[in-house]
Amino acid sequence: MRYHPLGRTGLFVSELCLGTMTFGGSGGMWAQIGELQQAEAERLVGQAIDAGINFIDTADVYAGGASEQITGQALRNLKVPRERVVVATKVFGETGPGANERGNSRGHIQDGVKASLKRLQLDHIDLYQIHGFDPATPIEETVRALDQLVRQGHVRYVGVSNWAAWQIVKALGVAERLGLSRFESLQAYYTVAGRDLERELVPMLASEGLGLMVWSPLAGGLLSGKFGRDQPGEAGDRRTKFDFPPVQRERAWDCVDAMRPIAQAHGVSVAQIALAWLLHQPQVSSVIVGAKRPEQLADNLAATQVALSAADLAALDAVSRLPAEYPGWMFERQGEFRRKQLQQAGRA
Repeated sequence: MRYHPLGRTGLFVSELCLGTMTFGGSGGMWAQIGELQQAEAERLVGQAIDAGINFIDTADVYAGGASEQITGQALRNLKVPRERVVVATKVFGETGPGANERGNSRGHIQDGVKASLKRLQLDHIDLYQIHGFDPATPIEETVRALDQLVRQGHVRYVGVSNWAAWQIVKALGVAERLGLSRFESLQAYYTVAGRDLERELVPMLASEGLGLMVWSPLAGGLLSGKFGRDQPGEAGDRRTKFDFPPVQRERAWDCVDAMRPIAQAHGVSVAQIALAWLLHQPQVSSVIVGAKRPEQLADNLAATQVALSAADLAALDAVSRLPAEYPGWMFERQGEFRRKQLQQAGRA
């Protein structure tokens, strides 16, 4: 297991992060994602910690808070030293029927962190993330509220999830102008079959020094190897019950077709190739893996041992590369001469 700094911070996180969305579901959407209760979830947490994972991600809305509660109890039951685990959770989603029990307002953030700390049985959260963009709350209000949590010691670092590049940069500008704690990470959807964030978000992350945490690295199971053009999957598979995130199917099948021979050559699963591709991307700090069974988690953990060759990466890039889009194709055309100058100067 390798460890990477989270963005420009001094916090090191494992290249794989244990996601806990499969913990605690008991009805509706959450039951479709996962219904692991305390004993089953605890087994996975222990397996992850034993394998070198030091990073766990959850959210206040996962299974109505049950995921946080199970995660916190698992860490306590397993007697994991607090300083050896990086715990991340999120705020934004609806936590009750009231008009103010959602969003990124100061009040909801302050209420949210107190409730999360109680469920997790912790005195601080290592990474507190805004889970989505709130059009009703000024970005400055959100940034000020997060900074207050850092100053109070409830939170060590703050991050964001599912925001556009311009929204993140605006928040970074607010934080710099006012001398406040800034976002240090982005949690975003990214797969070999869904590379949309490479257009704007990846260049922004590199420019501003944010870390990238990847959610749904197998596209909700679509890249697990169980699915293909002529493989509808089994009745119990998550994708057959909860078709999310959206994926352009033909592009996904092209990627699966390209990954199968690479997986066979390496003697590993298709899922491991999909994860290994992400682990080879320079902007990725950590890839979030969720599981329902120990053998599924073991397969994901083994992806850290897969070394893709330059030929493997080139083959996957060729089949998954994004189509040219403005202004990207204009950057490519107009910047050609200057890039050559940089190459000649040894700076590219």
